[in-house]
Amino acid sequence: MKGEPAKNIDEYIAGYPEDVQQLLQIIRTTIQQAAPDATETIGYGIPTFILNGNLVHFGGYKKHIGFYPAPMGIEAFAAETAQYETGKGTMQFQLDKPLPLDLITKIVKFRVEKNLEKAKKKK
Repeated sequence: MKGEPAKNIDEYIAGYPEDVQQLLQIIRTTIQQAAPDATETIGYGIPTFILNGNLVHFGGYKKHIGFYPAPMGIEAFAAETAQYETGKGTMQFQLDKPLPLDLITKIVKFRVEKNLEKAKKKK
């Protein structure tokens, strides 16, 4: 996306070609279903879900969709994330391959659990 940064996730997604918009919306819906109490915002210029702190982020790129569940979100599912390009806290899903929606759901639910545990410890 070029120009002014998006003000919300709808605006962010609208800045991509239709095929990529569909993939971004599917990831968004998957995250919403896995973390219904999370709130949406734009953080670091990309769609972000917050629940007692950052939960996960995602973003569109020329050849992939980036998914950012923090290092613990990738490490906890190392066997399943191994088939994807990963980095410290990031995963890449190629645009021409099916999205791993079950894996995204598991990772988001894991991150919700960890963020809730962290919030309880602070109290």
